[in-house]
Amino acid sequence: MKKLKATNPELIALIRDLKKKSQESQTELWRNLAKRLSSSKRSRVAVNVSRLNRYTKEGETVAVPGKVLGSGKADHSMTIAAFTFSDVAQSKIQNAKGNCLSIRDLMKKNPTGKNVKFMG
Repeated sequence: MKKLKATNPELIALIRDLKKKSQESQTELWRNLAKRLSSSKRSRVAVNVSRLNRYTKEGETVAVPGKVLGSGKADHSMTIAAFTFSDVAQSKIQNAKGNCLSIRDLMKKNPTGKNVKFMG
């Protein structure tokens, strides 16, 4: 088994759960998220609200294997699942009638990972 570079216990538990869920449901999405989250912190993804707004449509669900930052604005509702959110990003998404979820919550809500975009 590949040694994890992460030292955050919450992140390590999430990576294990994602790998377990991908084996149970044979879903590539959870495997890809686990792989991206287990990489070094330096290469982890940071996505701005403006990018999410540009590449999503009304009501879409997006998984981000990293952090969502608050640059830009959201003009339609979307459901975003990420490891962390900045306070500004979370308020901008919620002001546009969107939802901010943790990746673990998305796994519980949508175990098969259908109709979820992967951004990062």
